Amino acid sequence: MTLAYDAAGDGPALVLLHSAVCDRRMWDPQWPALVDAGYRVVRCDFRGFGRTPLPDRPHNDAEDVLGLLDALGIEEAALIASSYGGRVAVELAARRPDRVSAMALLCAGLPGHEPTDELRAFGEREDALLEAGDIAGAVKLNVDTWLGPDADETTREKVRAMQRHAFEVQLAAPEGAGRSEAGIDLSAIKAPCLALSGGHDMVDFRQIGAQLPGLLADTRYLELPWAGHLPSLERPAEVTDLLIGFLCETVPADSA
Repeated sequence: MTLAYDAAGDGPALVLLHSAVCDRRMWDPQWPALVDAGYRVVRCDFRGFGRTPLPDRPHNDAEDVLGLLDALGIEEAALIASSYGGRVAVELAARRPDRVSAMALLCAGLPGHEPTDELRAFGEREDALLEAGDIAGAVKLNVDTWLGPDADETTREKVRAMQRHAFEVQLAAPEGAGRSEAGIDLSAIKAPCLALSGGHDMVDFRQIGAQLPGLLADTRYLELPWAGHLPSLERPAEVTDLLIGFLCETVPADSA
């Protein structure tokens, strides 16, 4: 099965991985700037998000992304990944370090992270709303939780639409659908990494970001004091500049 994706541009390959609150449309603000900066940019929808349906069996998102790279003839790519997409990026980079040239992780999850009481309570509240059939309430909970104070109403509406669609697809999923994960060795990751977190984000993701320089070989950590969990949507121009600056240092394009 092929993931739904967009691809444009020429130059070093760059793959954008979305958060579990969104789908590949979350990268709309960055997409043209990254193409114009001289990169071959690919963005995809994980299974159960956007235009990629869920199968009737367990799947692994990192394997799906590797399969997409193979289908596009991309041997090595830089990864820009948000939240759950960051978790996928880390797994992919650990399993196949030869395929990842650099990583920018925005408020990333991390395989094996033990959730705090705050994150666990959020998950329980979300589950309760969905079990009660209150999709609108679950959408509101996510928008209120994950977007920081700088997100305008247009951005909030965009996230509402993406999250609602994901819930609708996932709640209608066939029996047997679900994600699987493989055990990984973080010491296998060699790609240079930029880790960003948000000062208004849940403590789990600030802790993960601060820990990454001690876990990965070549990582720079930066907390954005103004940001919530989705900084690329909250202050898109500022985050785009950070990302392009990092890429110019690590995988420069001919036009950079």
